[in-house]
Order: sequence, then C-alpha cells, then structure tokens
Amino acid sequence: MADIHIQRPHSMPLKKARDAANDFAQRLNEKFELQSGWDGDTLNFSRSGVSGRLALTKSDVTIDVKLGFLLSAFAGKMEGHIKDNLDQLFGKAGAAANKGAAEKGAAAAKATPPKKKKA
Repeated sequence: MADIHIQRPHSMPLKKARDAANDFAQRLNEKFELQSGWDGDTLNFSRSGVSGRLALTKSDVTIDVKLGFLLSAFAGKMEGHIKDNLDQLFGKAGAAANKGAAEKGAAAAKATPPKKKKA
C-alpha cells in the first residue's frame, strides 16, 4: 500500500478552513469519485482502494491517504493533485503564516545584539 502524508499551515479562522476543506472534498469527488463526510474537524473520504482523512486545527491542515495495491501506481499523480489543491485553497494563508513567523524571527535576531567575546 502507498501512503500519502501532507501537512500545510493556514491562518484562516476554523470556519473558513472548513469551507476550504469542503471545496477540497468536492474537487476530490470530481477528480477521483471519492465520497466524504465530517467527523468533528476531520473530513474522512474513501472509495474502493482509497481511504483517507483531512484533519483541521486552528493552525494547519493535514491529509493522510492510504492507497490500495491497484491505485498505488497513481500515488504520484494523486499526491500532486492533492498538493496543488491544498496550495490553491490553503496556500496563501499558509504562506502568510510562514512569512509572519520568519519576519518575527528576523526581527528578534536584529533586536538581540550579538554577545561580545572576552579578550
């Protein structure tokens, strides 16, 4: 069995992240005929030979997919499709969150003067 694991940060409110996840589920259904349903903040999806889940938290989205033997040959194609859709739906928010964290780290580094060596 092939496994796919993808995690992306986001800075959306959970309601908007859930709406984006619903759009993602619709795209999966159209492309791969996957059926899906929510269990709390986890979207479970499946079809013959495929099962997976999309888990939402306040700060990230995680996708885990298990492919059966026959579909494992398409793992690369499926992973690429999943990444493209995640980047479209969550990417801008995730990129903003990553940029903000990097800027905070850079600002902290500038604010802390380097220690002087003793002679």
